[in-house]
Parts: sequence; structure tokens; C-alpha cells
Amino acid sequence: MPPPRRAHRVATRVLSLAMVAIGLVLVALTLSRGGGPLAVGVVVGILFVAAGGARLYLQARTPGG
Repeated sequence: MPPPRRAHRVATRVLSLAMVAIGLVLVALTLSRGGGPLAVGVVVGILFVAAGGARLYLQARTPGG
């Protein structure tokens, strides 16, 4: 079993990538169904991508991250 800190880093990375993927899917589905750039799905999707990307960025900047 991996040490708790390593398991936490891996889980954070996996969930962050999942957030980015969900955000991209939200944007793609909203635009494919005729939504405009300010549609709720596009805005929420962009926020998901930003949050997931920010988590990945901050984890990469952290020593041992």
C-alpha cells in the first residue's frame, strides 16, 4: 500500500484530470447542441477546466508534488 501522502497526490491528480475532462465534455456538448458562448454549460465547463487545471498547476509547483 502506498504511503498516505503519495496516495493523496495520485488521487488529487486523477480527480483534477477528471474535472478537466468533464469540463471539456460540457463545453463540447453545449456547443454541439446549439448553445452560445455564454450558455450555462459553456460557462460551467470552463470553470471546471479552470479549477482542474489550477489544481494540477498548484500540485506541480509544490515540492514533492
